[in-house]
Amino acid sequence: MSGHWQSQREGGNRFWLGVLVSASLRFGHGFMRRFLYLISVYYFLRRGAERRASRDYLTRLFGRRAGLWQVFKHIHYFAVTQLDRIYLLAHGERNFELEVSGIEQLQQCIAQGRGVLLIGSHQGSFEVLRTLAARCPDVPLRVLLDKQKTPAMTELLEALAPEVGEAVIDVSRGGAAITLAIAETCRAGGMVALLADRGRAHETLRHVEFLGEPAPFPTGPWLLAGMLQVPVMLCFGLYRGGRRYALSFEPFMDRVDIPREARQQALDEVLRRYAQRLEHYARAEPYNWFNFYDFWQQESAHARATSSTHTIREA
Repeated sequence: MSGHWQSQREGGNRFWLGVLVSASLRFGHGFMRRFLYLISVYYFLRRGAERRASRDYLTRLFGRRAGLWQVFKHIHYFAVTQLDRIYLLAHGERNFELEVSGIEQLQQCIAQGRGVLLIGSHQGSFEVLRTLAARCPDVPLRVLLDKQKTPAMTELLEALAPEVGEAVIDVSRGGAAITLAIAETCRAGGMVALLADRGRAHETLRHVEFLGEPAPFPTGPWLLAGMLQVPVMLCFGLYRGGRRYALSFEPFMDRVDIPREARQQALDEVLRRYAQRLEHYARAEPYNWFNFYDFWQQESAHARATSSTHTIREA
């Protein structure tokens, strides 16, 4: 199985990613979608660790051994959402069919003026969330992303929409500046979006049930929510085939309370509820789950990564 997700290499070098972006803008969506099958075949054949992780996830989800065609479809779905990122950033949603649900509940949260924490997962397209800017133009939206995970692709995409890059809070920098930027956005009545299903190498993880087996989830996003005391909504931008996406918002908690005297129990309850919603959407759209590593064993990989980091620092 593949190791910790932060150790996975970026899919392609800067030159070829640049060629992909330029070709996408030059030849258009229809042509590139057909060409994408060749790219999907290439990655299906070359990325064995990700292929095995996909098969393991789909087997857990379907309750039977997943076939190679299902694994290929999973990889291809991911490739499509990555291609669509280019068009969403360059042209917005105008070439897509976007079904939005829960926007009224989101607007009610925004109207409270306390700020809103939007928590998603690596399911579907996080880029679709940025279409919120057109629906809530007066409400700041900041997005937490690790720019160092895919630096070449991030740089190329931000060049398409510099204002989008400016709204990113880069979590790879670490430190109190991240928390301060989040708190300032919430104080201004804005929205902060983040993904809460992957733990970085230094984060604390706790196990809750997910697809029939305990899986480790990071506690950091929920401790942050407890500190901010703002409404939390879950958000999912799921790919539905063709040029169709479904962007859904659902109320999760008006505020997250993590009392010191019952800290672990409170965290487990919040994580359990979050994992249940992830499982709901995984079963609804099986090929939208884009964690191509051994999700259930990430804690051991997390420990190895942390140990390696400590060794380097001591050296």
